[in-house]
Amino acid sequence: MDRQTLRELADEGNETALDRLSDLADADGDLGGLSELLDEGSMHAGFLLTRRAVAAGDLRELQRISDAGYDEAGNELDRLLKAAGGHRP
Repeated sequence: MDRQTLRELADEGNETALDRLSDLADADGDLGGLSELLDEGSMHAGFLLTRRAVAAGDLRELQRISDAGYDEAGNELDRLLKAAGGHRP
């Protein structure tokens, strides 16, 4: 499969092709491409971006991913913020 064929299938609404494009962008380290795929509605791209942002401790990126529609990024952001704040009485 080539990227052009995957892109055409994704443009026609094929979510599996969109996921495969996300995997390829992730493997290439193409964060811009992953962000674009998230903006197109790819929850798999959101997952991959969230995983990278958590590993980097990038709270702003987690907020951006959450704002783009991937709710799990917001959950991870909350988790990291709570962990950083410690426990309060």
